[in-house]
Amino acid sequence: MNIPFARVATALAIAVTVLAAAGCATQVNMPLGDAKLNGTQEVPPVSTSAIGTAMITVTANKSVSGRVTTSGLEGKAAHIHQGAPGMNGGVVIGLTKNTDGSWSVPLDAKLTDAQYASYQAGNLYVNVHTAANPGGEIRAQLNAR
Repeated sequence: MNIPFARVATALAIAVTVLAAAGCATQVNMPLGDAKLNGTQEVPPVSTSAIGTAMITVTANKSVSGRVTTSGLEGKAAHIHQGAPGMNGGVVIGLTKNTDGSWSVPLDAKLTDAQYASYQAGNLYVNVHTAANPGGEIRAQLNAR
């Protein structure tokens, strides 16, 4: 049985592409899609009409990237913190305020091994702080699952 070289090469190229894509997919955690920030998730809860959306990506090499957008508040600071739901915790990564009022994860941000383990356990959160609520006005837990 003679199979033309072009067919074999095409089949091999497709197989390599599929395997490469599968390999890349297993190396990247795409945690949130959209995580919704609101005052009820703050500790203690905050009564506010402000809301936000976090699009945060954490890769298997512990690199962090993403953006947080908000409405209904004037943010003074935003951070990714280490803390379980219902608990407050220390700052892991400070976010940078953009000219449009959104917040970005700084370039080259990376988690430590312990922070990455907390992220995988659902024990990192993002929140935005305001003058009225310096401890945080809106919050969303980051979920690796």
